[in-house]
Amino acid sequence: MFSVFVPSESSLKKAVIEDLTVLPENAVWIDLVNPSAAEDKAVERLAGIAIPTREDMQEIEISSRLYIENGARYMTATLMCHSDTDMPRTTAVTFILGDHRLVTVRYDLPKPFALVEAKLGRSCTPSITGEMVLMELLDAVIDRCADILERCGAEIDQVSHDIFEPESERHGHAKQYSQILISIGRKGDLTSKVRESLVSIGRVAAFLSAVVEGVKWSKDMREQLKTMQRDVVSLTDHASYLSNKITFVLDAMLGVVNLEQNNIIKLFSVMAVVLMPPTLIASIYGMNFKAMPELEWVHGYPMALVMMLIAAIVPYWIFKWKKWL
Repeated sequence: MFSVFVPSESSLKKAVIEDLTVLPENAVWIDLVNPSAAEDKAVERLAGIAIPTREDMQEIEISSRLYIENGARYMTATLMCHSDTDMPRTTAVTFILGDHRLVTVRYDLPKPFALVEAKLGRSCTPSITGEMVLMELLDAVIDRCADILERCGAEIDQVSHDIFEPESERHGHAKQYSQILISIGRKGDLTSKVRESLVSIGRVAAFLSAVVEGVKWSKDMREQLKTMQRDVVSLTDHASYLSNKITFVLDAMLGVVNLEQNNIIKLFSVMAVVLMPPTLIASIYGMNFKAMPELEWVHGYPMALVMMLIAAIVPYWIFKWKKWL
């Protein structure tokens, strides 16, 4: 489907699109969501621009994502979707800017679009243009990425606390290492997707900054674009920092798991060494040879028990003295 937004007094309203034959002159934003081939052709006819296919939007080379065609500027960015779920993903969104009108093509529902639509539906200037709507969308995307990184950073700190919590706090209950590893993996995946989105938005901002020289943009919009570029650089650096921190936390988690496993193996080794001398004594007196005087001795059985007990205590005491336990 596709929606057409036109300024109405102090807000942006959806125009009626049923049987739309002529595009309203004051339409500033056409939003295509999962468009069909017929809808693509209808928008191409109404707006006079070519709409890229879903396959074209998936191309990764810069020349296929950022270009100018017939005076319209085509910009394809990778945006986050479903970041609040256990299965976050990215989606390609194309922004087409021409004749002060914005056309967006998307096959998913990134949250910034709903936020901007609600914001402009409440209040906006009557003289709003497609460039202004584009800036609002990019600003909302950057803010969304910042919120995701903030939440991800807080959750990583909690995971780090769970790993390095004092021994007294984790005594008496089994640590759910598998859940922690799953959580670390999800945070790493989410952070990498946010960084991919930020890099994509940074390219769009740089492309806009390059082509804006020949366009009469207001000083405020130029300053807003520069601020966006600085924010993208800052958030990209923060995403890289979080990725490094996630790698450190993952290495620490694996180290803790190895230590726990080593302690278990060490315990079995110590028990084997402690029980080895008593086993030797019991094996000797279990041979049943006739020429063994202790077999006829009344105190032979208690003596063997005492010898086995001493043989078990002495290695244990040596281990404690050497601080191997």
